[in-house]
Amino acid sequence: MTIRVLIADDQGIVRTGLRMILDAQPDIEVVGEAVDGREALELARSLRPDVCLFDIRMPEYDGIEVTRRLAGPDVADPLAVVVITTFDMDEYVHGALKAGARGFLLKDAGPELLAQAVRSAAAGDALIAPSVTVRLLSAFSELGASAREQAAQPIDPLTEREEEVLLTVARGRTNAEIADDLYISLSTVKTHLASLMSKLGARNRVELAMWAYETDRMPPN
Repeated sequence: MTIRVLIADDQGIVRTGLRMILDAQPDIEVVGEAVDGREALELARSLRPDVCLFDIRMPEYDGIEVTRRLAGPDVADPLAVVVITTFDMDEYVHGALKAGARGFLLKDAGPELLAQAVRSAAAGDALIAPSVTVRLLSAFSELGASAREQAAQPIDPLTEREEEVLLTVARGRTNAEIADDLYISLSTVKTHLASLMSKLGARNRVELAMWAYETDRMPPN
């Protein structure tokens, strides 16, 4: 099945580059381009792409606001969003993921990583650039204790195996990789993920990872 992608970036050369990379993939097709946040919102709602690839800083609405409107907590039928940005803008990682983004990449990511992020988002997985993950952990380490304590605690405590699965998700591992790491079947991984999402009120893997960070389960190295 072909993965339909919408690109939104106010720089024409960036849109062209992203389109060339993605259209070169046999299983990915770019179905639309937007030059600002308002157009991105309109096209996303009309085209209903499998994955939206949004820049953070755009005219009209920024990428975080568009992501929130398309994939936020109050959206009944959220779209899969991957946010892209530059090195000097990754202070927005937390906001983008909180808004519902399934992935976060830097604009210098190679074609392979870009395509992988799109495929992961389409499959319901999450992909965050490794260097961004390090910065994200660092940012959380600087949060005050009161801010971390605001993370909701589950009514039913997590099992030991669920804790193990949660940590692998927070490290960006795919379902297949988790199955290999923990020596369990793929269906068992999916069962644990469903249980985690139910207990934590999370809608996707990224929200599971964010909860792991916020509750100090992923301490910085």
